[in-house]
Formats: sequence, structure tokens, C-alpha cells
Amino acid sequence: MIYLDHNATTPIDPRVLEAMLPYLKSFYGNASGLYRLGRLSRSAIDTARHQVAELVGASASQVIFTSGGTEANNLALASLDPKAGLAVSAIEHPSILEPAERLRQQGHPLTLIDVDQNGLIRQEALDEIIRAKKTTSVSIMLANNETGVIQDIARHAEQLRAHAIALHTDAVQAAGKIPVDFNSLGVQWMSLSSHKLYGPKGVGALIYEKGARLSPLLLGGGQEQGYRAGTENVAAIVGFGKAAELAKSELAQRSAHLSRLKTQLEDGLRSIPGLCIFAEAAPRLPNTVQFGLPNSDGEMLLMKLDQQGVAVSSGSACASAGKEPSHVLTAMGVAPALAQSALRISLGTANSADEITQFIEQLKILVYQEG
Repeated sequence: MIYLDHNATTPIDPRVLEAMLPYLKSFYGNASGLYRLGRLSRSAIDTARHQVAELVGASASQVIFTSGGTEANNLALASLDPKAGLAVSAIEHPSILEPAERLRQQGHPLTLIDVDQNGLIRQEALDEIIRAKKTTSVSIMLANNETGVIQDIARHAEQLRAHAIALHTDAVQAAGKIPVDFNSLGVQWMSLSSHKLYGPKGVGALIYEKGARLSPLLLGGGQEQGYRAGTENVAAIVGFGKAAELAKSELAQRSAHLSRLKTQLEDGLRSIPGLCIFAEAAPRLPNTVQFGLPNSDGEMLLMKLDQQGVAVSSGSACASAGKEPSHVLTAMGVAPALAQSALRISLGTANSADEITQFIEQLKILVYQEG
């Protein structure tokens, strides 16, 4: 199979699995235990916390482990002050948009921040938020999971902070693909996920600025500085830590490899008449390409590719069950029919130039059959 859906999830790196195995077999102690097995688990969590912190230029004390990016995003929004107004970009992941909508239904002010045709935040939209003085908290993702578009978070954070507006960023898709430095970005909260960077599923983290507000979603155990109750999933946390360590040490070579494949992929896609690469003019992740084909059914094309042993996506894995066009593309002003044709290719470290060639050849066969 040619797997081209790494923004949905990545396979566990064998070195990550090797690091996890002892904590699935021999070192099974509860990290809250004072006996030796417990202390070994606690030490392993401490090591992982340092590894995750180092990936994004934070300190270990700023890392709160969660069950994944979705919980980290929900924890971040629960920690904001919605009564004073919340603004989120129109292209956020559902794990931001849905809790934000719930807050709106509870009577709290909510503003959707517009993006332009390239998927970038409209500066005038931020200016209006500041001018209106109705918002004290904002959430803007660092890199979009569908288009791969990278926002200028550091610039936005600087502008918002000057007006006492706090900023959360969902960096789930960015970490491990591009350099991410928490302090340089200037945000108050940042969400991460393990399984997007060759670690296990079921573990993520919220990075927070010291002094920033945090309101726990889960109570009853006091773990994670009292901000996330529940016995720690030691093996998964260890895996996350190892994946973060590898992502940091191999970032340059991974990015170069992915960029070469992305260039080859886009060159091949441009040879298909009428094909549109979304957000082509915007800065994007080195591994992500989303495109559409007029008069084509994206979901049908996806299934035909699957029958040929090629795995791609029509967009966010967390929102792909619906029949509506991508909310990201809709926010960018893409026509509904073209948005319905969208396919997303997200490359990984194990992909090869030969696989890209095979994919383009197979795609052309299917497209010309449809035509």
C-alpha cells in the first residue's frame, strides 16, 4: 500500500516502539506509587516531559500531558475566559470549533476570524477584534491540517498581547515538520499530539506560559500539576517523548526529504488539466498538498484510489464523515463543487519518489476514465 495520509496519523517509529515496550511489559508501576516500580514510571514520565518540552523550546514544567490534541485543545478553551469574549479562526480543527460553538450556545460571545483565498488570517479581521474590544482570548492554529497553510502566529501574538488579548495555537500538525518554538511564538497555550509525529495514539500535551490561566477538565487525582487528573499512560507518554526527541534531532533531514517529494508531487499534479492546488501561494507545510478537480467527486476518487492500494484523504480525519464541503475550503471562498472534489495528500518520512510517481500515474488513469 502507498500511504499518503500522514496528517491523519503516522505509523509508530520502530525506535519509539522499542522505548515503549519495557513500560508495557516490565515497568508497569503506577507513577504515583512511592515504591521502586512507581518511581521508575515517574522517572520515565519526567524524561518524556523534558523531551517534549525541548521539541518546542519550552521548559518541562510547562508541559501538561493529555490524551491527545483534541483534549489539549479542549483544555485550552476551557482555560480561557469566554465571558470576556472568544475569537477563533474559521479554519480551525473541529476540536476547537465545536467547544467554541458550545460556549456560544451557553451565551458567551464568539467571533469567527476570516481568512483570505490562500487560507491566511485576514489582518483586518484581527484589527477589528482589537478595535471592538469584545474579545480577550483568541485561538489560531499554527498549520492547517487540510491545506498545510502556516500562519504568522508570532506576529499575531505580538499584536494581540499588546492589547491584553491571550492567544492559543493548535500546533498539532506543525510540530515535527517545521521549527516550532513556544517562546518565540509568544502564545499563552499550545497544543501538541504524539501520533502526528510517529508516536503512539492517545497522548498529547498542552504547553502553557507560566501564569496563564488553566482550568482542569478532569478532576480527582492531582496528576499533571493538578490540571489533568487520571493515572498516567506511562508507555504512551514515554513513546511521545521518544518521538519528540527524534523529531527534534531529525527535523532538518525530514523536512528536506518531504520538501523534495512535495515538489515532485506538485509538478505531477500540475500536469493534469484543470487541477487546482489549494492555497498554492501561501506558506505551507513541507508534506501537505490539497487539490481539487472540477467535475470530480473527491470521495469517489478516494475510494477508487483505495482499491488500487493508495491511501489518501478528503480532508480532516476528524470531520470526514460528513457530506458537506470542507469548512476550511468554504472559508477560503472555494466554490462548493470544487471543494467537494478535494483530496489531501500528506507525505511521511517513509514515502519515496517512486511512490509519488506511481500515485500520479494512477491518479491520471482514474481522472481520464472519469473524463
